[in-house]
Amino acid sequence: MPPTVVGIIGGSALADVFPLEEERAEFLVTPHGAPSEAPRVGAQAGRKILFLPRHGADHRIPPHKLNHRANLWALKELGATHVLATASTGSLKKTIRPGTFVVPADFLAFWTIPTYHDDRVIHATPSLDEALRSVLVQAARAERATAKDGGVYVQTTGPRLETRAEVAFFRTIGDVVGMTMASEATLASELGIPYACLCTVDNFCNGIVDEPLTFDRIRETQRKNADLTRRIVARAAGMVP
Repeated sequence: MPPTVVGIIGGSALADVFPLEEERAEFLVTPHGAPSEAPRVGAQAGRKILFLPRHGADHRIPPHKLNHRANLWALKELGATHVLATASTGSLKKTIRPGTFVVPADFLAFWTIPTYHDDRVIHATPSLDEALRSVLVQAARAERATAKDGGVYVQTTGPRLETRAEVAFFRTIGDVVGMTMASEATLASELGIPYACLCTVDNFCNGIVDEPLTFDRIRETQRKNADLTRRIVARAAGMVP
């Protein structure tokens, strides 16, 4: 068996801050173009870690412009055997409050999902890895975070937030809304890489509560949760089997 190499895709909460030992940037261009940023290769507790900020340095790439195919391919090319990700989400349920975490068990997307199989018919069944999901839940609880084990992630395209009518429909079928995870999970499945995601709940979706939804409020919650999110992911990376 090859040694475990954990690829980490950092979402808005982690941004491009994830300290590693003896780290170096690995510049590469994939058959699908360049990743969001040169992945950083390093170690943590003796384990090889690859870190890729999803939106690039300074969060410069909006969600609808992300090259998910290049990002996942780059991690695979650098030897990732597992991928852990973080993703900013809005809550579709009043019981899932901002500041908490969700580790989804499934996802859906009504819009275009990228694929590596543009030129041939291959019907792959995407999924989230149960062992990695369990690791994230255990790590979150070990860090005394409130974490929901399971639930459905609904992906929209961004960069705009969802209308009240869309949220009213989504809440009947999902638990959180985001703009990236379904694409990554699908591509990871096509590459044969186990994938799971720690979703930070940064806001209630439009219309779930009476308070107005603003981007400043979302960013404020992300900043408050950044250190805790980092600790959970670092702990989880060391627990990956």
